[in-house]
Amino acid sequence: MALKTIKLERQRLADIVYDQLLAAIRSGDISGDEQLVQEKLAEQLQISRTPVREALLRLEQEGILVSSPRGGFSLYMMTREEVRELYQARAAIEGQSVRILASRNDAATNRRLREVIEREENISSPSVDAYFHANRKIHRTMVELTGNRYLLEMFDNIWNRATSYNLFSAIEKLDLAKSLGDHLRLADAIETGNPTLAMEAIVDHIAHGFDLQIEALER
Repeated sequence: MALKTIKLERQRLADIVYDQLLAAIRSGDISGDEQLVQEKLAEQLQISRTPVREALLRLEQEGILVSSPRGGFSLYMMTREEVRELYQARAAIEGQSVRILASRNDAATNRRLREVIEREENISSPSVDAYFHANRKIHRTMVELTGNRYLLEMFDNIWNRATSYNLFSAIEKLDLAKSLGDHLRLADAIETGNPTLAMEAIVDHIAHGFDLQIEALER
């Protein structure tokens, strides 16, 4: 069997480009009508085109970018129905996660979740990027604490979709604080030890998030 040598350094560089592009999308530095051309990006970053190409293709595969007929890539803008499907998938994954946590009702785990919620919601300088990271960290912790690698993998995949970034930034048109809140109430529901109650709480919470997204997009 003939296998090619893995070039770790090049892959690492592509990951750095990927992270930078995601950050620029979240902050709004990359707009919906902007064209991302690998040659221009490589020149701006002062690196070769290969890692830039890898990062762009990865973002396309994850549904964040789409190939443009004019060449290059642009942000993929989801329809309202696609946004609804995304939130339904979130409710399924995160709903199962809190069911697991409520079934266990482990004191140490519950304490860890509360610590993360209290720390992440204590935002000193509100911004779209800060609220995005805080919200994602809280919800990811709920899934991570289950210890189920597959639930966590699906969670990451969903939050890496285009709506996790360009739709979340639309909430800037509203009161950003509305995008958080009620997380301690979710912790309360988990600590009842009632899986059904915990799942209903997270489903309602996610449905409220969907309403915020739609309200922001329609403004």
